[in-house]
Amino acid sequence: MKAVTYASTGPSDVLELVDREEPHPAPGEVRVRIHVSGVNPTDWKARRGGAESQTLPRPQVPNQDGAGVVDEVGEGVTEFAVGDRVWMWDTAYKRADGTAQELAVVPVRQVVALPDDVSFDVGASLGIPALTAHRALTVHESSPSELAPGSLSGRTVLVAGGAGAVGHAAIQLAVWAGATVVSTVSSHEKAELARAAGAHHVVNYRDSDAAQAIGALAPRGVDIVVEVNGAANAELDVRVTAPDAAIAIYADTPDSPGVTIPARPSMSKNLRFQFVLTYTAPSAAKDAAVRGVAAAAAAGALSVGAEHGLPITRFALADTAAAHDAVENGLIGKALIDVA
Repeated sequence: MKAVTYASTGPSDVLELVDREEPHPAPGEVRVRIHVSGVNPTDWKARRGGAESQTLPRPQVPNQDGAGVVDEVGEGVTEFAVGDRVWMWDTAYKRADGTAQELAVVPVRQVVALPDDVSFDVGASLGIPALTAHRALTVHESSPSELAPGSLSGRTVLVAGGAGAVGHAAIQLAVWAGATVVSTVSSHEKAELARAAGAHHVVNYRDSDAAQAIGALAPRGVDIVVEVNGAANAELDVRVTAPDAAIAIYADTPDSPGVTIPARPSMSKNLRFQFVLTYTAPSAAKDAAVRGVAAAAAAGALSVGAEHGLPITRFALADTAAAHDAVENGLIGKALIDVA
């Protein structure tokens, strides 16, 4: 079978298209014939590694997310059968086998049913972005642990960077759960994407005073912030939040100076700052996120494509390096690799 691997960390040219023997599932695992592999920033960051190249103990197949069809099940697996359509999450986390290959063996816990009317493109776009967004939307002290229709009714959610993959998923999930959503963006093009995703209000912070604009849209204050850049936006977030709000920070930048929190204003509002990494989220929170995201996808609430606010750029398996480079260079939308 065809697979993309890298034997040492470094720039994208460490990725190679190779022939490998077909794997077979052990007890508690399933083998999935991958149709579409999704690329996230975490994938190129893991491949690049640190400043010095590091030789790996065994070749690594990149990419955490993907969707396809079960074509073999291991002993004891009753949740899935051959022919079932599925999506996967954290496939390459602490494992050498991601989704940039024709056949991937995955622990059954990390495999989720994909309804017939939900595309493989959607399935490959869930995983890291949607599970991160779900965690960010449920860290408020009085938020539900699992999103469902109406579970965020009466809440106002601020999504910073609504044109990114996590921001896009956060907008869609929050709208599905009944929240009023305000999104901040940096351009008119990104504003249109945030609106297409379903944001009720969009603020271009380059065109206006963001705090003033958000305050006019949410005079009571924002209840939940899904934050892509805490280092730059912590002061703004504190200004626009309601008492007892939660600010969930899920990303940083390599040159980030760190997050400086305005202590006294945060104390006076009893704010909660929550840092989010989906890989290490508590098991109960991760399981709730998988269920909530699966339900939202089945309901048609997590659509992708330019008309839904997340343009798709497609690559062949042999062009996985180009897909990684595109994401690293700030591709707007989603990079998907056609495997099958």
